[in-house]
Amino acid sequence: MKKFVLSVLSMMLVASIASAQDYKPFKLGLGLGYAKPGSGGGGILVDLEPAYRINDDIAVGLRIESAVMAKISPDGTEASASANGSYTVNGQYYLTSSKVRPYVGAGVGVYMLAAVSASDTNAEVGGGSEIGFYPRLGLDIGNFNINIDYNIISSSESVMADGSGTTTGKIKNSYMGIRIGGYMFGGRR
Repeated sequence: MKKFVLSVLSMMLVASIASAQDYKPFKLGLGLGYAKPGSGGGGILVDLEPAYRINDDIAVGLRIESAVMAKISPDGTEASASANGSYTVNGQYYLTSSKVRPYVGAGVGVYMLAAVSASDTNAEVGGGSEIGFYPRLGLDIGNFNINIDYNIISSSESVMADGSGTTTGKIKNSYMGIRIGGYMFGGRR
């Protein structure tokens, strides 16, 4: 008897979730935007985001992103460049079900880092992989998307070389991403 009641309740739950969704469950997003490192400068980013909507209010997905950033000091004596690639898992909670859908979310994953910095007196090279986290805010408008996130990544070690030898230092890796994009397959039914 317990098995029968459990199966009936399970079928009712699945039916209510399936019939309650106004949006298609699968969504594939592509975005292009601006990357602003915490230490100044700027760059570009591009991302690919497949996602699955558990229901109309909650989506879980992946983000595959590449960001390239550069900085030159005002007097031209220092320059730095970094490239970050990331593979993250994220979740989004939609605040409304209207045509304009604001959302909040967060993600966590692995960031592959490469950085080069040079000045009049030395040069430094850093890189490696770090675990990072990002909170995000966004807006879906039809099949278009605008969002902002802040990628919090721990500093990585760098090796500095100058005329007297080499020393190790730290390179800040956190950056803000602002992007606009579109998505396929995820609109209203």
